[in-house]
Amino acid sequence: MKLTVGLAALALVAMPSLAAAGCSYGKQKQAMSCAEGSVYDSASKSCVPTSS
Repeated sequence: MKLTVGLAALALVAMPSLAAAGCSYGKQKQAMSCAEGSVYDSASKSCVPTSS
């Protein structure tokens, strides 16, 4: 009986830390970089040559 209660308490204590570990998954953003002489155009979502 004490073992069951102890394991249940351990599971309840561990759950929030396990849930917090997965919260940042998929939230990383990578910056767009274009080759020299071009800039990022947000309308076309691609790099376009710069006109000088």
